[in-house]
Amino acid sequence: MSNAIAVTDTSFADEVEKHEGLAVVDFWATWCGPCRMVAPILDQLAVEYEGRAKVTKLDVDANQQTAIRFNVRSIPTILFFKDGKLVDQIIGALPKPALEAKFKQYAANGAATGAAIPKA
Repeated sequence: MSNAIAVTDTSFADEVEKHEGLAVVDFWATWCGPCRMVAPILDQLAVEYEGRAKVTKLDVDANQQTAIRFNVRSIPTILFFKDGKLVDQIIGALPKPALEAKFKQYAANGAATGAAIPKA
């Protein structure tokens, strides 16, 4: 099993939209080859960003309502939520550095994304 938390249509709101901080959702299916390529990378990032990011997986075949709600038409699709709000997405299989860049951008210890930190 993976380090990511499985979410469903029923648990999505509690696990993702009510989560404070960064929540990452991997929309996938068992038959999807690129999804199987991305899964171990997300598992690694779930461990590396433990406490700073919550990584979840949603099987689109078993949970079509959530996939439709977020207009997921191609998998893998990875959605990034910050404090319950959708802030970014990746469509397709990308290498670890590209995925990790998004984790770094949005898991910045609660700092506002894109905001410059003033020098003292």
